[in-house]
Amino acid sequence: MSPDSIRVAAIILIIIPTVELGGAALLQMIARRDPGYLDNPVRRYLFRAGHAHAGVWLIFALVGLLYVDQAELSDTLKQLVRWAFAAGPILMPLGFFLSVVSPRAERPNRVLSFVVLGALSLAFATVTLGIGLLRG
Repeated sequence: MSPDSIRVAAIILIIIPTVELGGAALLQMIARRDPGYLDNPVRRYLFRAGHAHAGVWLIFALVGLLYVDQAELSDTLKQLVRWAFAAGPILMPLGFFLSVVSPRAERPNRVLSFVVLGALSLAFATVTLGIGLLRG
């Protein structure tokens, strides 16, 4: 792996404990029978989705980074792919969590658009990397 890929992988690895802390926070809300969580299905579903997507996409990003340096892409595109792999797993869960910050939220707010940005980031990284690998 190139130093650039290692740097992005290191940042992702450093971020992983935030997913663990998020899981611990969810467990605490369940254990304490927090009404702002248990009695609010929108918040409950979006918090679960945020936690699950964060964990899965971070691992996916780490795997994707293993292939970036082998792809037939310009250095600029490789850099964009690396950072898109890192941005997606951050933006998507952020959208899920911050769109229902209030325990009384009945519907997500506009921050939910971060979910779409994260998905587009991951789609860009995945498709671009796939094309680069096929070209190589």
